[in-house]
Amino acid sequence: ALMDIGVEVSLYPLDARFIPPIQDFIDRLNRHADLKIVTNSLSTQIFGPYERVWAALQAEVRPTFERDSKAVFVMKVIGPYET
Repeated sequence: ALMDIGVEVSLYPLDARFIPPIQDFIDRLNRHADLKIVTNSLSTQIFGPYERVWAALQAEVRPTFERDSKAVFVMKVIGPYET
């Protein structure tokens, strides 16, 4: 059965230049057109089918670790989420 979830993500790059890695992560998430992405000044929220949300996070968290210096991701998950 399909289950929609919501994940709230905050990214804290441990670098003085913190805005470029955050914007890059948000831009990459927004390429996942099948998911609803909502960004505000504190976090980015991702809504959609369970498997797709986790696949997007799996795909997009790693490049942040590979391209930038150390970073912390804080995530909250709500499910099932009513769309």
